[in-house]
Amino acid sequence: MTPAVGTRGGPGPWRRAVEDAAVAGAARAWADARWSYLYKADTRYRTEDGDEEAVRDAARRMRGGPEAPDVIQGPFIHPAVWTWEVPLYFWFGGIATGSSFASVAADVVDDERSAVLARRVALAAVMPCAPLLILDLGRPLRFLHMLRIFKPRSPMSMGAWCLSAFSATAGVAVAADLLGRRTLARLAGAGAAVLGTYLGSYTGILLVSTAVPVWGRSRALLPPIFVCTATATGAATCHLVLAAGGLADDHPTRTALRTIENGALAVELVLSAVNERRLGPLREALETGRAGLLFKLAKGTVLSGLALRLARRPLAPQLDRVASILYLAAGLSFRFAWVAAGRNSADDDAAVARAARSGLGAAGGETHAPATGYPVGGTAESPDRTTFS
Repeated sequence: MTPAVGTRGGPGPWRRAVEDAAVAGAARAWADARWSYLYKADTRYRTEDGDEEAVRDAARRMRGGPEAPDVIQGPFIHPAVWTWEVPLYFWFGGIATGSSFASVAADVVDDERSAVLARRVALAAVMPCAPLLILDLGRPLRFLHMLRIFKPRSPMSMGAWCLSAFSATAGVAVAADLLGRRTLARLAGAGAAVLGTYLGSYTGILLVSTAVPVWGRSRALLPPIFVCTATATGAATCHLVLAAGGLADDHPTRTALRTIENGALAVELVLSAVNERRLGPLREALETGRAGLLFKLAKGTVLSGLALRLARRPLAPQLDRVASILYLAAGLSFRFAWVAAGRNSADDDAAVARAARSGLGAAGGETHAPATGYPVGGTAESPDRTTFS
């Protein structure tokens, strides 16, 4: 192989644009170049007065503008290696979240029976979550290692802690119900609902925090979309449990749960339509292959459920249960579809290149060119800048 710059083991050739000029971000004469300021807090390699914006501008110039080159040589990123455990975990976590919301609503209107059942549904739904995560990680110790640190800026770290806290709080609520401690049960149920606001949304945040274009571009709407789906599936599960328990069809709680299901999924469809419009060419990842089939199935299932709800008056009340089952199936399909769409998008080298050059990273910040070993903004043969990345 022929090295792209210089010779094997040697530096690439370069010259200063201005003779004897200092190099931004580096000490003169490379006195302490044996240290790397990326890993050492006590090094002088990086000067205190470095111009960060100059480095960013030089990196942009080196990339050659926002347009991707004619010939794109990928792959640039690896698609997520998640298997069925992760979208199933997303689905169960959403049901637990929505059920915790339903329990608080039932407590507010003093429907103790419905609140108790909703708290039990929340606990039952969250119980498979940790095993599913452990199955995906491969070893139980890896999940425990995630709890060794508390990193607020990491959705994965916060998600692991939130899952643990939600499970414990939901367990306390159910135990208090069994012991007849009504006040403690209501307080614990409210605490679980507060934690559920993060448990139901962080999975969307986890996706948009990556470099996958279709996920990153959806950062403004994917978390609320996940919350809407979680609210609907949780309400649907509680509705089915209450119906199986013999609660009358015209009971106010069942009526309210039906309204929540319909409203949450209607909002989800609207947000999804807005998000797809914002995606532009990236929308192709949602429409092709397995992801496209799953999205069509989910949307069709939601519309079928809404149609049954509109037609329930002249028809049998059992259609309510069928609609709730359809909503649960739609929530599961949506979760699998978003994971599959991420794989499609990660495999689209052109989309990844355009996303990197647009100046918008997965989390909305600037994307920077990697360090090259020669001045950013020029080439090894004829560099025109003295700023190093």
